[in-house]
Amino acid sequence: MIELEGVPELIDPVMVAAFEGWNDAGDAASTAVAHLDKEWKGEVFAALDAEDYYDFQVNRPTVWLDGGVRKITWPTTRLSVVRVGGDKPRDLVLVRGIEPSMRWRSFCNELLGFAHELGVELVVIMGALLGDTPHTRPVPVSGVTSDADLARTMDLEETKYEGPTGIVGILQEACTHAGVPAVSLWAAVPHYVSQPPNPKATLALLNRLEDLIDLRIPLGELPEDARAWQLGVDQLAAEDSEVAEYVQTLEEARDTAELPEASGEAIAREFERYLRRRDGGGPAAGPGGHATESGESYLRDTPGMPGERGRPPMPQRPESDAGQDGGSDTDPRKGTDETAGGTRSDPRGRAPGSRDSPRPSGAPDPETSDPSEPSDTSDPSED
Repeated sequence: MIELEGVPELIDPVMVAAFEGWNDAGDAASTAVAHLDKEWKGEVFAALDAEDYYDFQVNRPTVWLDGGVRKITWPTTRLSVVRVGGDKPRDLVLVRGIEPSMRWRSFCNELLGFAHELGVELVVIMGALLGDTPHTRPVPVSGVTSDADLARTMDLEETKYEGPTGIVGILQEACTHAGVPAVSLWAAVPHYVSQPPNPKATLALLNRLEDLIDLRIPLGELPEDARAWQLGVDQLAAEDSEVAEYVQTLEEARDTAELPEASGEAIAREFERYLRRRDGGGPAAGPGGHATESGESYLRDTPGMPGERGRPPMPQRPESDAGQDGGSDTDPRKGTDETAGGTRSDPRGRAPGSRDSPRPSGAPDPETSDPSEPSDTSDPSED
């Protein structure tokens, strides 16, 4: 049995999780959870034992100095909690970590143990993948679930994916089998500019999370960072005629595909978000974000988190070769992952050994398969 000392009774808790690695193109998902933790001053209350789940030759520990004393930070997964103030306060349980190297079933069971003890009502897992989407258009975010009833009540897509998966897919299925409502949010990152960070994709994930759980999230400098990121990619793409032509092709395909959706429900959703921010509706922290209305910690004797991410640098030059957008061919994080259906491009890179040129094609369609299949289809979760 998990004992949680110093954690008070939570109010309508929702668990929000993201994992670095295979399911985190452009670091968009892990940065989104890090943003929530920073804005609402999350208090760490638990960390999984790194020895149980990580290969330290793949995810190496880091050494750092604290007042002249050398310390080691081990790769692991940490859980923190924030209380969001307002007229209807509620709690978020934030799960930040790295996709485990082994023992995935035990990893998921341990997280579900915390969810059970904390009375978590919903688990939201965020991920990001590479897709044929232009950087100049809004980032597509798909909300999917394995629960048909949940799909109907929350207006989500029921996943039809078949193929290799990452820890996001495994944790969602573990939640479903345990009877815990679970949703995955997937952001599509342009494959020709996949280098992290991607504040525009992070912002899109947070906006979708707002809509899902009816919670106003303080965005801080993210909107400005997203604009700066897009401007930087615009400038770099303009210097390469081949890339500029390819981006234009993606824009035309995207605009044609989404023309029928540019009305009704999409417009209403954006208007509701505008009203929520203007009127301060829904639970939210004040400017700058606090874990409680008083701004004081409400956990006792809890460890702190290591340093936070700084502002993003200018994006690197986009590669004109679609096969060069994500690490080396020996990167163990390569593969495919899922949205609502079909096979998707590897969040960290194209298929191993791929050297194909950019293909004019439309934005990712959750009901179709990506024709670029990986040569290695082994399940990374097997020990």
